[in-house]
Amino acid sequence: MVDDVTTRVIQRLSHPHRPPERREGGAAGHFLSLAEGALGGSLPLRVTAWDGTVAGAADAAARVTVRSPRALRRVLYAPNEIGLGRAYVTGEIDVDGDLAGTLDALADAVESWHRKITLAEGIRLLSDAARLGVIGPRPKPPATEVKLSGRPHSRARDAAAISHHYDVPTDFYRLFLGDTMAYSCGYWPDGVDDLDAAQRAKFDLVCRKLDLQPGMRILDIGCGWGGFVEHAAREYGVDAVGVTISGSQVQAARDRIHAAGLTDRVTIRRQDYREIGDGPYDAIVSIGMAEHVGTSQLPTYTARLFDLLGSQGRLLHHAIAARAGTRPQRATFIRRFIFPDGELQPVAAAVQALEDEGFEVRDVHALREHYVRTLRTWLDGLERNWDQAVRLVGLTRARTWRIYLAGSSVGFAHQRVGVNQILAVRPDRHGGSGMPASRVV
Repeated sequence: MVDDVTTRVIQRLSHPHRPPERREGGAAGHFLSLAEGALGGSLPLRVTAWDGTVAGAADAAARVTVRSPRALRRVLYAPNEIGLGRAYVTGEIDVDGDLAGTLDALADAVESWHRKITLAEGIRLLSDAARLGVIGPRPKPPATEVKLSGRPHSRARDAAAISHHYDVPTDFYRLFLGDTMAYSCGYWPDGVDDLDAAQRAKFDLVCRKLDLQPGMRILDIGCGWGGFVEHAAREYGVDAVGVTISGSQVQAARDRIHAAGLTDRVTIRRQDYREIGDGPYDAIVSIGMAEHVGTSQLPTYTARLFDLLGSQGRLLHHAIAARAGTRPQRATFIRRFIFPDGELQPVAAAVQALEDEGFEVRDVHALREHYVRTLRTWLDGLERNWDQAVRLVGLTRARTWRIYLAGSSVGFAHQRVGVNQILAVRPDRHGGSGMPASRVV
């Protein structure tokens, strides 16, 4: 919508008949006006701009520094989280102090990031920009932003999407994921106080829910760097296959399994889930992988899982969930910078897809609060190792991950999204499940 508005009025605003009016607050005031216009209301924000001006309440909960006029131009062309995200990852906007705390203070305003800008609002935004003299060509997107080509969720495009996110130096992820290299919600029961323990507790929770026994054959779809299959083979005596379509993850996972002395019991393959055909398995684990599948492919995904399981075979489906009733958004920071083509479904949609395929859903376990703590622990790890992170992946990518982790923690804290473990079984032809009558926690 803003691009349409720009086409209609930019020529008039680019060459005003009078010199630009200087409002109280200078560049800072104009940026605050732009941000409030984009987000549809007043912000608890204190802004310092490149010209030395300051705007906003002195006791505002959130404080930012605008280092370049280019930041305003980015917000002008994309008056939503895309524009603000681009300005942050390029360093044109910075946050003073706690990034997660700043985003938390702005959480109510963030709810309106996806609303449509009206023609009148667009004209006001452009007027503010013109008064500051920042109207000009659209700035080039940051290097970490991506738009994929090809048919969504084709195998080639899915491979490109996964490569964008995961095929960066493994040592970068190790800076904040810790020894387990688990890139999904940890589990923090009483007495668990560090990240590695929380991830091992999550591995154990999954193994207990599946009632893994020595000699069972299990499949981990989207195995990442191999942490779960290593744990399941070492602690529960299973034979495991882990698959991922990330080249760097395959190599790192194989190295991990070799170092653990488990190559006779664990196999790591580079393989799309749609290509797996060596069932039956006694149990299947899908942890943090379904977010990449796409809504249109859910029937294909659930059918493949069902076909790969033997009679009374069990599935642990662990996935982030959209809040019920929210409309999917295409132009988001996460989709442009972090998980291109990633899609979230409400937990009810996942349950429905599994039941439609013939699974019996036995348990749904919400872990939202556990992800808040996990993400904030990851963010703390990234901050502690900031200089090394920048050396490994560059400043732009490091800043991209920093705001992604901070923003995600706020999203979970404010119930914008959730995360759930769904335990399901493929019943035998008589309807038997082989599952215990009592819940396993």
